[in-house]
Amino acid sequence: MAKTQLGARVDEDVAELARKRAADLGLSVGDYLARLVQDDASGLRTRAVDAAARFLAEHQGVFDEAEQGGSMSGGERAA
Repeated sequence: MAKTQLGARVDEDVAELARKRAADLGLSVGDYLARLVQDDASGLRTRAVDAAARFLAEHQGVFDEAEQGGSMSGGERAA
C-alpha cells in the first residue's frame, strides 16, 4: 500500500510520549499513529474501555474492601 505523509502540530510532551510509546512497541512513530487511528476507527478502543468499565462496576466491592483493609472471604483477593 502506498504511504502518504501527514503533518500535525502537537505539544512537545505529546510528541515525546508518542516517540517513547512507539519505541516501547518496536514501531516507528508513523506506524504507531496509524495503529491508533485504525484501532479508533474500528471501535476497538471504545470496546476495551467499555469492557474495563463493566469489570470495575461488577467488582467494585472487592476493590473497596481491599482498600479499606477489610477481610475477604476465602478465595477472594484484590487485583
